[in-house]
Amino acid sequence: MNNLGQWIRKKRRKMYLKIVREKATPEYIARGWSIGMFFGCTIPIGGQLICSIPAAYLLKGSKIGAVLGTFLTNQITVFFIYPAQCYAGAKLLGLDLSYSEIKTKLKDLMEASDLLEFRDALMALAGDLSVSFLVGGAIMAAVLTPLTYFLVRRMVVTYRIRTQKRRRKRLAVLRERVQAKHAAEAFAQASAQDVSARKD
Repeated sequence: MNNLGQWIRKKRRKMYLKIVREKATPEYIARGWSIGMFFGCTIPIGGQLICSIPAAYLLKGSKIGAVLGTFLTNQITVFFIYPAQCYAGAKLLGLDLSYSEIKTKLKDLMEASDLLEFRDALMALAGDLSVSFLVGGAIMAAVLTPLTYFLVRRMVVTYRIRTQKRRRKRLAVLRERVQAKHAAEAFAQASAQDVSARKD
């Protein structure tokens, strides 16, 4: 359990550094991640990158963010996200679909081992469930897309301000050391001249 916690922290730290260290404006980075999040919510696995990368080019957003942002839904999280997404969509549409029924219908979809199997399983879904998936995804996207933009932008801005402060602090310390060194050298030189003058 401890190893799992360390692994999660390490992955989270790696993702954080990927976001904040990209060489671009905070708005550009945030736009890319929000694009990825949008398509991660609304498009099933297998078709997300086909949509998110061109969208990032068109909307001038981070391509890295547009790819990694879609990873909200992956081979692990879909077991939790897709049923909840469909359930929310079904409730909003007033459809009589229980959570357990949705999980059963999505089982083949979530257990697909490749893109072709996933496509076949998706096509086999009932109309109500497909519509519920789209509506639930739209709800998630409406909440998470703007949230992702503002959070990522804030993370990048905060990181850069903090980095600049640390850099200024290091420069100030270095400047003080150089000044102290010059003062010590000047004092030593003056002392040497004073001793020399006394001998004369």
